[in-house]
Amino acid sequence: MIALFLRDVRLSWRAGGGALTGVMFFLAVVMVVPFGVGPDLNLLARIGPAMLWLGALLASLLGLDRLFQADREDGSLDILLMNGTPMAAIVFIKCAAHWVTTGLPLVIAAPLFGLFMNMPPLAIAATMATLVAGTPAITFVGAVGAAVTVALPRGGLLLAILVLPWTIPVLIFGVSAAYGAVEDPAPFTEPFIVLVAISLFFAVIGSLGAGAVLRHSDH
Repeated sequence: MIALFLRDVRLSWRAGGGALTGVMFFLAVVMVVPFGVGPDLNLLARIGPAMLWLGALLASLLGLDRLFQADREDGSLDILLMNGTPMAAIVFIKCAAHWVTTGLPLVIAAPLFGLFMNMPPLAIAATMATLVAGTPAITFVGAVGAAVTVALPRGGLLLAILVLPWTIPVLIFGVSAAYGAVEDPAPFTEPFIVLVAISLFFAVIGSLGAGAVLRHSDH
């Protein structure tokens, strides 16, 4: 499992463009917001957490179609299916490697982009914490969509359509927790705990679901 994790991380960085493309798309979303809502710094600060979460969500969807596709094309997926290791465990490790190479760079970039939105330090820290807790859920949900579309030559758009509705709870509780850290009447702990629970739930369901789909598609 460790060897598989390190292999996927190395392959992702060698392929290039994955992490950088996600971060640049994230930046593009953040940069166009002031043109749409105007130069009101107070307004930008208020909508900052929501915009960061929306940008991170959309950027996280970019590389999901490659989660299993490269392994299927070079035959690695068949070897993984036949080696006796539970497919759910393999999917979990591959999702973890994918998050490290694509989701983690978005989390690291979030504080800088928060400054562009005139967000206070506490709001930036809270948003970063919610991204750490919530973006893995997007990866695990996306794993099921990636498994469903792995045999399609251009399944990226279909994958986004399949996955996006399931990420709405992640977006809702992530934004709620970020706002709860800076707004006195709103709570932070409760939506943050729910966000962590969603990630844990999808880690189990996504791994089992994607593993079952991959095994079924192999027959």
